[in-house]
Amino acid sequence: MQVNRILTTHTGSLIRPPEVLAFLDAFERGEEVDESKWTEAMSQSVATIVREQVDAGIDIVSDGEIGKVSWISYLYERLSGLEVRELPPGSIVMPPSRDRQMFPEFYAEEEKQFAHAIRRVVMLGAKGLRERRGLTPSGPEQWTCTGPIRYEGTALLQRDIDNLKAALKTANVTGAFLPVVAPASVYWLHNEYYKTDEEFVYAVAEALRTEYRMIVDSGLLLQVDDAVLVHEYDSILSCGGSVDDYRRWAQVRIDALKNALRGIPEDRVRYHVCWGSWHGPHAYDPSLADVVGFVLQVPARYYSIEQANARHEHEWRLWETVKLPPGKVLIPGVVTHHTNIVEHPELVAQRLIRLARVVGRENVMGGTDCGFAQGAYVRRVHPSIQWAKLRALAEGAALATHELWGTPMSA
Repeated sequence: MQVNRILTTHTGSLIRPPEVLAFLDAFERGEEVDESKWTEAMSQSVATIVREQVDAGIDIVSDGEIGKVSWISYLYERLSGLEVRELPPGSIVMPPSRDRQMFPEFYAEEEKQFAHAIRRVVMLGAKGLRERRGLTPSGPEQWTCTGPIRYEGTALLQRDIDNLKAALKTANVTGAFLPVVAPASVYWLHNEYYKTDEEFVYAVAEALRTEYRMIVDSGLLLQVDDAVLVHEYDSILSCGGSVDDYRRWAQVRIDALKNALRGIPEDRVRYHVCWGSWHGPHAYDPSLADVVGFVLQVPARYYSIEQANARHEHEWRLWETVKLPPGKVLIPGVVTHHTNIVEHPELVAQRLIRLARVVGRENVMGGTDCGFAQGAYVRRVHPSIQWAKLRALAEGAALATHELWGTPMSA
């Protein structure tokens, strides 16, 4: 993908349109749903959201994750060997962190505000499992591995592939990708079947390999979302673990991911990491320097890394000392989901230009910190702001292109 300008993209998940939410509401209420109408609503919504990305100036688009309830819980409907178990009322399902320990009052309010939305995502994400077991949960749930993990979601994945490819027929884009989870991100899944943690992680990775291969074989780009790899640093240290404990934990998951990507051309793979999407202090996030060694081990051409938020924006300078391997492309977040402020295009351009002058203009693409919606019911900004931010991204990339290549600005 060789072009003489700064391309634009994002991390995949976009705010779901009302038509999709109406069907999910019906599923949640246990109502009978016309599957043909649901299928048509998804297809039309993907076509619309692709067109809106193009209109905003985005070059490399996604399906907005229309076919998924959330970026992670979708997977549990597609794997065998799982059970859903109810937890006692009031159980905390979020991972521990020093951030939560330092700001308990804030997180108490935050969890109260988002608890219902997160629960809806969790419940709908395991819809197929509950139907098989006849469960109607009333409280928090725990996904548990109780048998061999196998991938059973090829029909659902093919639906997502078909919807995106159909939308691309009438869209002028440079490329398109589908995001799926990394082995490390399946941290909500409790293991009771495999003898060791490593055996369990590799089984998950092997199942995910089916998704990875299907997406690449379809001609689309594969994006591997690894939001948990970095956040677990704080979780492990908050429970008394050491940095070495974290490094051992992370290396197993990176090795499993590398194994899952075996044989897949690097130039078809994007790898996304962030520090978690929630709007919180993030005072105990590890630095990019703490984790970049793991990121660069992943056999991907494109590295999408959160960089526009106030906790991590300064870390672009890491690339002055860490050598970006030849042929790799950085996709820094230059607009963020962490605030409703719409970034000025000149600021976007500055963020792109300063990094391009360190790693080379051909090695930078404009992106977003994370998804604007981590699930159907968990959106981070208003839809109108989402599109305004993506337009600012495109306008800033045009300004950066003008300065870096000396090309004239379009009217």
